[in-house]
This record gives sequence, C-alpha cells and structure tokens, in this order.
Amino acid sequence: MTTRKKAPVQEAFKIWQAANPHPETELAYTTPFQLLVAVVLSAQMTDTGVNKATAPLFKTVKAPEDLIALSLEEVETALKSINLFRTKAKNILALAHLLIEKHGSKVPLNREALEALPGVGRKTANVVLGALTDEPQMAVDTHVFRLAHRLGWSRGKTPLDVEKDLMKLIPKPYQKHAHHWLILHGRYICTAKKPKCDTCPLAPTCPKIGLSKTTS
Repeated sequence: MTTRKKAPVQEAFKIWQAANPHPETELAYTTPFQLLVAVVLSAQMTDTGVNKATAPLFKTVKAPEDLIALSLEEVETALKSINLFRTKAKNILALAHLLIEKHGSKVPLNREALEALPGVGRKTANVVLGALTDEPQMAVDTHVFRLAHRLGWSRGKTPLDVEKDLMKLIPKPYQKHAHHWLILHGRYICTAKKPKCDTCPLAPTCPKIGLSKTTS
C-alpha cells in the first residue's frame, strides 16, 4: 500500500504565521454573548452576511437580557437576511433564556454546557471555546474539511474525524491559531472552485489531492 503524499505541516504553519501572526474570527462582536449568537447564526452563512445582520442588532443587544427584551417577531425581522432566520431566531432567544436561568447570564466555557444550548453543536462550541479560552480547538467547517483533504492531512469522512486528525498532526505551538489559519486559507486561497494555486504560498509542496492537474 502506497503512502499518500502530504503537504509539510510545519512549513505550512510557519508560512501562515509569518503572514498573519495573530489571526482572529471575521465575525464582529464585542461581548462573549454576541460571539455565541454570531456563531450560531453563521451556520450556512458567510461571516460577511452575519455581520451585516448583527451590526444593527448588536448596537443594543450585548447580553442575554437585552435579547429576551425583544419579541420573537422583532428578532426575526432583525435576522431576515440570515438563512433559516426563523429557526435561528427561536434558538438564540431560547439560549438567552437558558444562559440567564442556568449560567448567571454568562457564556459557559465548557463543551458540555455549550452543546446543551439550542443551536449549538460541536463546531459552534469549538469556535466559542477557541476564542474565549486558551485551550486550542479545531472547528471543522467546510473550508477546514476541504483543506485538510487537499493537503493530505486527513482522510476523515466526518468533521469529527478531521478534527481529531488535525489535532494530532498540528504541532502544539501552532494549535491555538490553527483553526483560523486554515479557515482563512480555505476562504481566500484554496477555494472550493478555482483555487488560487498560482498565488498560493503552499503550492510548491501541496499534493493537490482531488484537484486536476489543470486546476489553477
């Protein structure tokens, strides 16, 4: 059985770190609660689209109490440009109530409590924990999933499989920001269609798994 080629991991992260030493989420927020809401809303949405919807909302909604002061109809109206806005409006109102009732209005910083909130799955919990704690997390979205396979770093068939593969593979000094470097590279360089291989800093060592030789 032949060994599949892999892009050099250490070299890739050195390149990303040199270009962007402290990457951050592109979701706009000022409080932990706003971050949680924004990440819940980001499912099947671009960060730009979420930011456009939350900019007016977050002028007054900074904590759970601010959100529950609004009616469901008011929240739906604020989120009407968001995919699945009715379901997401119900979820963020429900999680706001639970944060008040069970967590003293604070965003819990443990996975079990986060994933018990409406609309919060493993990826959302990873994003929140990665931003609000010092513990490295790997939130696998479509960009990370695609990139991990193209670079030969994972053969995982599920986001959890890919998450586990990446956390084993990525050197500890890079794990804190790895999620953001991967997402940004997948979002702007190694795109799903017509990846920018001609300007990609990883091109010389990338195995381009799943891509045709003519892809550019």
